[in-house]
Amino acid sequence: MTSAPHSGPLDAASDRPHSTHVGPAVLTGLFTAIDHAGVAVSDLEQGIAYYRDVFGMPLVHQEDNPDQGVREAMMGIGDSGSCVQLLAPLSPDSPIAKFLDRSGPGLQQVALRVADIDSVSATLRERGVRLLYDEPRRGTAGARINFVHPKDAGGVLVEIVEPPASLDSTH
Repeated sequence: MTSAPHSGPLDAASDRPHSTHVGPAVLTGLFTAIDHAGVAVSDLEQGIAYYRDVFGMPLVHQEDNPDQGVREAMMGIGDSGSCVQLLAPLSPDSPIAKFLDRSGPGLQQVALRVADIDSVSATLRERGVRLLYDEPRRGTAGARINFVHPKDAGGVLVEIVEPPASLDSTH
């Protein structure tokens, strides 16, 4: 019997291809989609115009979120339900203002959608992951959110988002 050539790593004990696939016993399906990528901007209206006119993304939601200290706009990506979230500071001492002062405009976070934020938060904590809030807080359009501490996610701020049922997984 002849096997097809394999260019990946070999298992040292058997000289057979080493599987890099992680099976369902390891993965629990915590996340359902990339919800959005958060981009810090100093001027929300300019950011909206740029993403609309250059990238052809429609504005699908806009609001001020005083709890998070931001003015925000969700720019739609096709019919995927994923968005680019533009974040502008509501005040000079907001977290986004501090981010802009430190890093300038650009990618600030990646948000992963979940069906049940309480269950996912408990699972992540069981796995030793620190979350920024003890309980989920209000996010865009009434979503429930929390954040993984960047030190526990390779330096990336990961937002966990449970969209409100009324949004039907879109913004």
